[in-house]
Amino acid sequence: MKTPTNETRADTPVTRNTTGRTIAVLGATGMAGSRVAAEAVARGHRVLALSRKPTANHPHMTPVALDAADPHAVHEALAGSAADAVVLTVRTYPVDEEFLLGTTRAVLDSAAELGMRVLVIGGAGALRSPGDPHLLVADNPAYVPAPWRAVAAAGVAQLRTCHSRPEADWVYLSPPAELEPGERTGRYRRGTDTLLTTTDGCSWISAEDLSVAAVDELEVPRGQRHITVVHHEAR
Repeated sequence: MKTPTNETRADTPVTRNTTGRTIAVLGATGMAGSRVAAEAVARGHRVLALSRKPTANHPHMTPVALDAADPHAVHEALAGSAADAVVLTVRTYPVDEEFLLGTTRAVLDSAAELGMRVLVIGGAGALRSPGDPHLLVADNPAYVPAPWRAVAAAGVAQLRTCHSRPEADWVYLSPPAELEPGERTGRYRRGTDTLLTTTDGCSWISAEDLSVAAVDELEVPRGQRHITVVHHEAR
């Protein structure tokens, strides 16, 4: 079912659940995952940092070694975590679509059985192009250069994998076209299934502000399956 393309601002007043939760972050040593973990513990949540070589630098962050390519290991890690939610943020370059989709299926299936919410930090390629809703960003050279086409296509396949698991409680967060380390402002614009741009036509956000949006969604679910964000102002 197509989701609406309305936008909201991150500074719209909402009632937040400030009670500390347990959040499992799979891919916790990556650019996005490490920042989601840091944002969550800064807000008083307990984080299980799941990765092949996990690290933790906070008393509320527990490192858990995990081979994400092993569905049984994924299930065992989540079953033993007592987590309220799991954030899946894994990427490979060059792209390994088999690994990406297999891990996504394993997390969704285990979370559905265990009653956990899943937030997938996916790719921008699964979004619709601004001004042309029939053209996916993955197929739009204005946003995806040829060397990144396979990565973008894998993101599309990952979203389709999520849709194949309607029994799971998941939300797919697509970043804008450009995602890189930067400043945490705590402000962003939010949309649904269409790529967002700033007033200068750029589509970007810092990994820090993407993490703010991710934890905001975990604390205050909006009931949408596919969401995206962009920086609140031009570069």
